[in-house]
Amino acid sequence: MNLPNKITLTRIFMIPVFVLFFYLDVMNGWNYLVAAIVFVLAAATDALDGHIARSRGLVTNLGKFLDPIADKVLVSTAFILLLTRGWVFEVDFFEGWGLIVAGICVAVILARELIVSGFRMIAAGRGIVLAADKLGKIKTVFQDLSIALVLAGMAFVGSRAGEIVVAVGIFCFFVCTLLTVVSGVNYIVRNKQVLSEEAQA
Repeated sequence: MNLPNKITLTRIFMIPVFVLFFYLDVMNGWNYLVAAIVFVLAAATDALDGHIARSRGLVTNLGKFLDPIADKVLVSTAFILLLTRGWVFEVDFFEGWGLIVAGICVAVILARELIVSGFRMIAAGRGIVLAADKLGKIKTVFQDLSIALVLAGMAFVGSRAGEIVVAVGIFCFFVCTLLTVVSGVNYIVRNKQVLSEEAQA
């Protein structure tokens, strides 16, 4: 197993560590800050393993399989865990509807990932290689930023600084939701030939 794949596996193994600290309430809120750090480190390995694989010619089928799975499981886990702490989304702006709105946004994000993954599977089965688009990369940045900021702010809940950090994180969360929809539609429309009968033939 080469270095990029080992880094990807490390990201996968960091997910249960992230979950552990998220629910380690005996740390009196500091567990959220540690969870944020673990998440940021895990997310950072995404760019690292990809760069090493491409620059050193170490791209493998195993890496192509593991890398997107590690990314999606990490982000999906983080969003679902945050929903179990629904109070963080109950900002005054939503007047008690915060958790419902957040749940809908997470559902949209997960649905997009499933749709795009299925789309890529169809393309791969037809020998079509689909490159990632810039909108998708920007969406990923806002996803990671929103999760990290909300987690970090939760560690200082009750303080003005903590409220500001959480608010910025929630703003990034809604931006990434919007980008999720736009980038998903753009990705499919730009590669619509994958679903055409001519491509199948």
